[in-house]
Amino acid sequence: MNRDDQECAYAFQAAPRCSATSKRTKEPCCAPAVRGWSVCRFHGARGGRPPTTGLYTMEAKEDRRIFSELLRQSRLTLADIK
Repeated sequence: MNRDDQECAYAFQAAPRCSATSKRTKEPCCAPAVRGWSVCRFHGARGGRPPTTGLYTMEAKEDRRIFSELLRQSRLTLADIK
């Protein structure tokens, strides 16, 4: 009996399945794929770090730029004093 032919009690039961396969058994994952993706959450959908945190955010880059400028100006001022 096909999955489409069955009456599904939950929405995830009718969802498309993950396209990833196991390296060891060569069988398909069979977990529901994340909406808009072809794989499940275990195989890479929505993976990676959030883009708004960490060392390379716009705010962090701006802070480093301001600090570098302040440091440059401080060195120039100290050179003038000597």
